Amino acid sequence: MLNYQKEGVSLKTVLDTRRELKDGLFRVRIRIFYRSKVMEYSTGKKVTVEDWEKLANPTSRRLQKIHQDILSTFRLIEGHVREMTETGSFSFNELNNRMQRNDSETLNSLLQQKINQLDKEKRLGSKEYYTSTLKAVERYNDKKVFLYSVDVEWLKGFERFLLSEKKSYATIGMYARGIRTVINFARKNGIIKESQYPFGIDKYEIPTGESRKLALTLQQIGKIVNFSDGAETTKLYRDLWFFSYLANGINFNDMLRLKYINIMDGEICWYRQKTINTRRNKKYIQAYLTPEMKDIIKRWGNKPDSDNYIFPFLKNGMTPEREKQVISDIVRRVNRKMKYIGIQTGTGRISTYTARHSFATILKRSGANVSYISESLGHSDIKTTENYLARFEQSERAKNAAFLTNFSSTEDPKSEADKGKPQE
Repeated sequence: MLNYQKEGVSLKTVLDTRRELKDGLFRVRIRIFYRSKVMEYSTGKKVTVEDWEKLANPTSRRLQKIHQDILSTFRLIEGHVREMTETGSFSFNELNNRMQRNDSETLNSLLQQKINQLDKEKRLGSKEYYTSTLKAVERYNDKKVFLYSVDVEWLKGFERFLLSEKKSYATIGMYARGIRTVINFARKNGIIKESQYPFGIDKYEIPTGESRKLALTLQQIGKIVNFSDGAETTKLYRDLWFFSYLANGINFNDMLRLKYINIMDGEICWYRQKTINTRRNKKYIQAYLTPEMKDIIKRWGNKPDSDNYIFPFLKNGMTPEREKQVISDIVRRVNRKMKYIGIQTGTGRISTYTARHSFATILKRSGANVSYISESLGHSDIKTTENYLARFEQSERAKNAAFLTNFSSTEDPKSEADKGKPQE
């Protein structure tokens, strides 16, 4: 199926029919010839004779995956052979040493090491993220994915697999960045060579996938804020959502951790939990304490004390695991209630994320500088902020689209800002 030859060393993939395994399967090996000596390496794959004959041009998804795994192993050995023959230093002993170094670390083990590290640091959100990445890798491949297998084709196959699971490009990008992080660690520590690094221009480029636009208009937010069905829980979760919107779109993980000590000179000040452990320069965020926010605190907050949490959900002395559990529960409750309010008010699907997107977008529509919005959100660059900024409302798109077929008009459509301007 695959062949390579250089300086008296030849490689080829073979089906080892000397020993039949269960269900008519045979092992696929890579056979190396050099000076009348033969050595073989297992690819870890087993196929029937019928499937072997189809592997040169596989059409089914199953055989394409087997072909790709065999190709990854073949390329690794080919790369080592090429390097050694170019310097005239090829030997089976050196090839064995190189292969053992490659087999000592797997993608699975590196991801698990990252998970263990995050668990020790009590960074439970990041731990869940890498755990999800590891589970996705093992669904796609298996529990022993050698680093030499993680090349451009493997990553593209992983992407196709996740798409078949109906995952969004945003989710795929998230998993790919997790893989890239541990591959960067492997490269930095000499576990893989620079030539094996699969990410970057003309290699595998991580998909970004435009985030779903979640922003509301001021009119819609007004409907939400004024909605009431008489239930106290509806008022509570509505007010928590509104507080998040007013406080720079603060993440609930940050909002529920706020204490009265965070209120200084008429503002609420905090660091984002999401990035406090990953950035050298910590982003300090400040939000003006509006009269509406003060009313919400007075209505639902704890007794003012510098060591008290503002909202009565977390308690001093809780373990990080318990804190995360409580915050996750409140977020679920708020999302469920806001979905209900969205239906009742006709404003569509609403969640805790909607508050953050709406804060950014409404400021943009009001003419606020994007740099100011970025600073208010605690972003490290403006590009991140732009992902939060919603498109124009559908009515605006409909109005502009109407210009395209307004054949009866005798004038070119111009915006109000253009009218009266001298022609160039």
